[in-house]
Amino acid sequence: MYGKRILLGVTGGIAAYKIAYLIRILKKKEAEVKCIMTPASSAFISPLVLSTLSENEVPIQFWDKATGKWNNHVDYAQWADVFLIAPATMNTIGKMANGLCDNLLLATYFSMKTKTIVAPAMDLDMYKHPSLLRNFELLRKDGVAIIPAEKGELASGLKGEGRLPEPEAIAKYLEDFIHFTSSQGEKVLITAGPTYEHLDPVRYIGNHSSGKMGFAIAKAALAKGYLVELISGPTSEELIHPNLTRCDVVSANEMMLQVKEKWGLCKFGVFTAAVSDYTPIKTSEVKIKKSESELNLGFAKNPDILKWASFNRTTEQKVIGFALETNNEEENALIKLDAKKLDLLVLNSTRDEKATFGGDLNKVTIFDRDKNKLEFPLQSKLDLGFEIVNIMSRLDD
Repeated sequence: MYGKRILLGVTGGIAAYKIAYLIRILKKKEAEVKCIMTPASSAFISPLVLSTLSENEVPIQFWDKATGKWNNHVDYAQWADVFLIAPATMNTIGKMANGLCDNLLLATYFSMKTKTIVAPAMDLDMYKHPSLLRNFELLRKDGVAIIPAEKGELASGLKGEGRLPEPEAIAKYLEDFIHFTSSQGEKVLITAGPTYEHLDPVRYIGNHSSGKMGFAIAKAALAKGYLVELISGPTSEELIHPNLTRCDVVSANEMMLQVKEKWGLCKFGVFTAAVSDYTPIKTSEVKIKKSESELNLGFAKNPDILKWASFNRTTEQKVIGFALETNNEEENALIKLDAKKLDLLVLNSTRDEKATFGGDLNKVTIFDRDKNKLEFPLQSKLDLGFEIVNIMSRLDD
């Protein structure tokens, strides 16, 4: 982040104390840092602390009553490469979303020509309130990026979403955002979830995939500025974003048709879906009755979506595949990497009981086309999503 100009907006929340640590991290990365505070925020952290750490004055009001000095919000807006508001309270988010401008921080936001990022922090019920969710959507439509709050113990004593991420995580988000700003406008195709192959109107053959990993990658790609084409099998996961186009399918053949339609318009393909290998040769139009001691069914092989995408691409397109193996994991993963000519292969672990289907955690090993190996410890699927998108975006380097 050498030389990057980062403007921090601090609002009145208990998590404001973390901003002191964030400034230290950003300064160590040789970024230039300036701060603007709302009047309420000074009750949670001293302007003197932020001024000392950032090595710049920290304005709160439009003018200094003691000296008469005017703090020009336009100058701050034009100076910044990025404006990060953290912690962002429900009050400030509501004003930003609805065009209310009653302090220096908000006036600066409404004058910004470059990107604004907000990191919300508030109590659990506030974070889930419908009015806040509506305001998030309004901000996204205005081009504002939102760093999701983390789960954990809150100041109220409740546990849940609403925590401001730790300074190290925010700094990493900023660093990645600055590095990958050039990715804006590029399109990523992501497949997610299972596919179901129906035997009759009430039964199907499927698998335990929840779609969470694919949706986490989609969230990370959207946060980085990519346009996302998401093709999802049956899942309860939800994701709404102005740069997201979602198509829901059921069977492998339905997913194949959508991939064929959309792949030519995308720069990257991330194929996380757990696609059924086989489909019944014949599907009964009525429920199959229990009449014999055995039921014999015939199956036909489903299309190999990942292989098709890899073998039907331009030299500019990049393909990332996923594998889940139960034995000879690395050996089988490398065979798949070679056979399907992938740029990256992500091997899911089955050896850690915490990395389960439907859970929020995962543990993966990533192989590149030269079979170099990167191992990632057990962590949230969203964090892994960002790691995968970061590696994906460097495939052109």
